[in-house]
Parts: sequence; structure tokens; C-alpha cells
Amino acid sequence: MRIMRAEQFGLKREVEYGSPEQNEVVRTIIADVRKEGDAALLRYTAKLDRAELTAAELRVTQAEIDAAYEQVDAAFLTAIREAAVNIRSFHEKQKRNSWMDLQPDGTLLGQILRPLKRVGVYVPGGKAAYPSSVLMNVIPAQVAGVPEIVMVTPPSTGGRDGIDPGILVAAAEAGVKEMYRVGGAQAIAALAHGTETIAPVDKICGPGNIYIALAKREVFGAVDIDSIAGPSEIVVLADESADPAYIAADLLSQAEHDEMASSILVTPSEQLASAVAAEVERQLATLPRQAIARASIDSYGAVLMVDSLEAGIDVVNKLAPEHLEVLTADPMRLLGLIENAGAIFLGPYSSEPVGDYFAGPNHIIPTNGTARFSSPVNVDDFLKKSSLIYYSKEALLANGDKIMTLARQEGLEAHARAIQIRLEREGR
Repeated sequence: MRIMRAEQFGLKREVEYGSPEQNEVVRTIIADVRKEGDAALLRYTAKLDRAELTAAELRVTQAEIDAAYEQVDAAFLTAIREAAVNIRSFHEKQKRNSWMDLQPDGTLLGQILRPLKRVGVYVPGGKAAYPSSVLMNVIPAQVAGVPEIVMVTPPSTGGRDGIDPGILVAAAEAGVKEMYRVGGAQAIAALAHGTETIAPVDKICGPGNIYIALAKREVFGAVDIDSIAGPSEIVVLADESADPAYIAADLLSQAEHDEMASSILVTPSEQLASAVAAEVERQLATLPRQAIARASIDSYGAVLMVDSLEAGIDVVNKLAPEHLEVLTADPMRLLGLIENAGAIFLGPYSSEPVGDYFAGPNHIIPTNGTARFSSPVNVDDFLKKSSLIYYSKEALLANGDKIMTLARQEGLEAHARAIQIRLEREGR
């Protein structure tokens, strides 16, 4: 890994907007699916995923789900079920209720919270299987009360024919009743605009590659989306008390995701910096996904030297990382200084995979520095809110003149007259 002063490192992060060619491909696919429905969906599935399907074969059958259970081992089933319990428990604590506030003058103000009716969950399958992503998308939507949740995933997972059985089992365990074998921008188009087989949704969530990100951005407005996610990233803030082997393992846990994933250590300790760089090389040599992790570390990995942990916090807040691990002698002391991070992992036993898979907090977290202004997927993402206003006669008579003043200040006379006519009818 490169070792450098933090000020030498490019701290500015940019959202990935894709090449002109990639954007044009996505726009064409979405337009075709919107116009032709299933015909375009099946054509692009054959062309891009090399899967020849009929419309009747798009939906995953109960027999396939039952068969998937026969293909996963008992340890996986136990782990996915316990993870689901933890994730559900965490998100249940995020639930909020509608509220109303009755004023002494008879005015009633409030907010009504309702779940979205239909949500689409995209589960990627290009390079690996991600059953955990099923849980992290579906469970918060269920806790919010969404009645219809539909999952789409490519017809082949990780280059192998068929959907990975772990994905189907995770979806069934989470309670998904509607699943389709379709991926890529064509799946996003189908969710957004609907086809003869797939009904449109109100919101699309779930991670994916650059084509998924661009497709979600393209359909935003017709539907809501969770975010435009970039490559995964981790920053580890550590001092001399940290174990270099732990840090190297955690950096590589992100590097193996994607060639563009970013793994960064921030530390004031030169000794730790050198030890971690050496340990990364040692561990990298035996990784099954060595080629991906090597490309990530060489292009986007770095050890950033700072003068103090407080200076390191400044670097962290500028990076606004997706995942932040604090491996210091007293991590709680620094917690209040951290302003920008999607998920914060404190101490040597809170390795990032603990949050990715099992602890309960959502692992779909803002990337590309967007933790400055956005949050992990949560229950609120699947709720819509309506303001409630019941104004009494007493309140209108008391405040009507002020309302008219504000309306006329903005040059909106009809607004003012809508109040004035009521005041006049009521003897004012």
C-alpha cells in the first residue's frame, strides 16, 4: 500500500456519473422497456445475461424456492435466520407514529405516516451472491409496513447458471413473495415503468454496478430511489495500540468487493503504517479474490499519515466514508468528534463484516463522501408523510390578516382573497 502524508492524498470525492456511452446505453434500454414491455425485457436479458427466457419464466416459482432450501446447508440457514432477527430488532427501534397536536383555539395540526404501497428490491449477482443485501433491503420495508415487496436479481449469479440458492432462501426467509429473474438496467426499467409481467413500484432500492446506478438515476422522478451508490469504501483510524493483522484483514474485506473499492488507513504511527502495509501484502497472497483485491489496493488503497488522532478525525470527516473503524486505545473518546461516516465501528472486535452481516444496523450505507448529508437505509425510507391541518374559525379570525399580509408580499392576490372572503363572511 502507498504510505503518504494525508495532505498529499486527494480528499475530494465525486459521484460516479458514468461515461457518455454508458449513459446512452442505459437510456436506450429504459426507453425500450418502457415502450415494448416484456419483449424488450426478454431481449436484453438474452443479449446481456445470455439467458433465453419466456415471459412465463420471469417469475421465480415456489418449486425453485423449495429446491433452493435443499441446496443450502444448515449452518447458512441458521446464520441467515439469526441475522434476520437482529436486523429486524434494530429497525423496529426506528419506527415512528403519526401524531396530532390539538391547540387551545381548536386548531389541529399533525403528521400522518403511511408506508409505501409497493417497493422493488434489486439484488446484484454479477460478481458474487449477496443474500445479506436481501435482508438489509426487505426487512426495513417490512417494518415500515410496505405490503408489496418485489425482488429482482440477474438470472445467473457470479457467472454460474441460475440464481444463487442463498439469495432465494434469504428472500423467502425475509418474507418476499414476488421474485423475478431479471437484472441490469432492464430490471430497473421494469420496476419503474412496469411491463405485462412486472407491475411498477413506488421505490427502487438495492446496490449494483454502474449501469444499475445510472438506471436508478434515470428513472428517479417516475419512482423514488434509495441512492446512487458508488464502490464500497472503508477508512480505519488507528493508533499504535491497534493490531496490524486486524487492520489489514479489514482493509482487504472491502478491497475484495470491487476493483474500484477504496481501503484507507489513517494513523499517526509510522510503525503501524509500515506493519499494516506489510501485513496487507502477506494476507493478499492467499485471498481467493486476490486479483480484485490487488487492483483495489493498488489503485485506491493508501495509508495516510497524520500528526495526531485529532488530525486524523479531520481527514475522516473530509472523506465522509461509508464504513469507519476506530481502532484506538480509547475509541469512545473520539466518537463525539466524528461528524461524517455512514457506519462507525468501535474497537477491535467490531470488524466491518460484523455490521455487514449480523449485528443489525443496515449495511446499505452512503458512499462517495455522501455521508456528509445522507444516511444508511432505514425504516423512514419506506414511509411517506402527509401534513395534517385543521384550522378552527377562531384561529382563522385571529391570524387571517397576517396570512393575507404574507400572500400580498409575494404578489399572490388570489391567495389573500381566499382568506379575505372567509373573514368577510364571518363578519370581519
